[in-house]
Amino acid sequence: MSDSREAPDVLPRLSDSATRVNVGKLERVPWDHSGRHPGSRPFWEVIRRVVDIAWSYIIRNSEMDSPPELEGGSVYASMHLNGLIDPLAIMKSQDRRIIAIGRHDIMTMPVIGWLTRRIGSQPVIRRAELERGVGDPGFAKRINQRSMLTMANCIASGHAAIVMPEGKSHQDSKLHALRTGALRFTLNAASIAHERGLPQPVIQPVGLHFRCHYWFRTDVFVEFGEPIAIPLLDDSQHHTALARGEWLEPPAEQVIPLRDELYENLSHITPDAPDWETYRAWHLLAHLRANSSSTPLGSLKQEVLAARDIRERMTQFEDSEDLVEGAKEAAQILHSRELDARTLDIQGRIKRESKLINGVLGVMAMLLAAPISVPSTGLQALVGWYTGNNSDEGIDARTTHHMIGAILSPLVFWPLISLAFLYSIFGATAILPLYLAASIPTIHLSNLIFLRGYDMWTDFGDARRRRSLASSPLGTRLEELVLHLSPRLGVLK
Repeated sequence: MSDSREAPDVLPRLSDSATRVNVGKLERVPWDHSGRHPGSRPFWEVIRRVVDIAWSYIIRNSEMDSPPELEGGSVYASMHLNGLIDPLAIMKSQDRRIIAIGRHDIMTMPVIGWLTRRIGSQPVIRRAELERGVGDPGFAKRINQRSMLTMANCIASGHAAIVMPEGKSHQDSKLHALRTGALRFTLNAASIAHERGLPQPVIQPVGLHFRCHYWFRTDVFVEFGEPIAIPLLDDSQHHTALARGEWLEPPAEQVIPLRDELYENLSHITPDAPDWETYRAWHLLAHLRANSSSTPLGSLKQEVLAARDIRERMTQFEDSEDLVEGAKEAAQILHSRELDARTLDIQGRIKRESKLINGVLGVMAMLLAAPISVPSTGLQALVGWYTGNNSDEGIDARTTHHMIGAILSPLVFWPLISLAFLYSIFGATAILPLYLAASIPTIHLSNLIFLRGYDMWTDFGDARRRRSLASSPLGTRLEELVLHLSPRLGVLK
């Protein structure tokens, strides 16, 4: 069982922007302590649709469980592996209006800050910044309390909040230590709801699973754990003061147990592996077990749940270490070729199909869509690719840059490019509204065709790497390992 006392507690590496506190812009971030959402509802509807478009570009396949139906507000909490993609995955998985809290510079950046402020996101100056001498502690305390009270009031009023309680994005296969900030405003949200006679909010653990979180066009599975009831403080004066607009800290003896309960519940729906090599080994064993029963795993969701079952069974299996070591070596061979356990057929041999037709059709689809997709979206895609590969925030920020480019395309670039094309051909014209209404869906459809072709080309590339591996000494070693592992899978059934 996971123990929050043993969780890594490492301060995040600060990006350049995180070391600069823009006091003026932070003062002007919209906030509200009445329970009303501080963001713009019309803009929220726009950004939801823009995110839908961007998501279809960055993610290849997504599976999302339905969140539990709740009367009161909810605090969605997850592990934070994949930068901006993580909160957007939660946003995509449910229909309620979201309020989020995040590091201060995301609310003050050019363009991105303009977007986050208008959807009502709240800034926080983290301990990581303060302990490294960034920002004034007095100002940080005031801004943080203002943001947390806004969050608490929104949650109490029935809105949904997204929190990443580790306080940072990271690259480990286990949860890091949870910060108490989210638990503190969550407890206060319950107090405010109680004082105002509103339904009590809950904490909703969310499992975010990526086939490989830093890959473009990866697969995603979003699952929901059992909601956690938020204990109500036995202090009527605390409830009244909070509802009046005064921030009070909930007692530590209430905060710490709730933090530990969230850590335990959240750990169950994360990889919760000692390292990624072990986690990939669990996935390999899950595939081998399913193949031995002639029921191959057909989706990421099936893989995640099967690998979790392997994880749980390993704790009851005395000879598990030797089994995992063999699986780790086999999984590492696959990973070194950018492949995974789907490479193996039902007999445990490396698949050798060529998928040449897929590659040819993929190139044809990309060429067909290129005259529209390249001029309209090519520059943003190139910039997103370059900045993602050269970010100072680590590999977890890679797809964040991809997503930013994809979000800005329909919001900014497509209308401008469409206008420039129209005026260059026809000059000022009365058909402008109709033209814009038709051009943006056309661009989107063209991009989807282009990406479908890209996926087919990628599948062809995967097949080439499989065939190359099959004819190499490493491929022979892989099949030997699988042959040795397969008879021992009975203990995992």
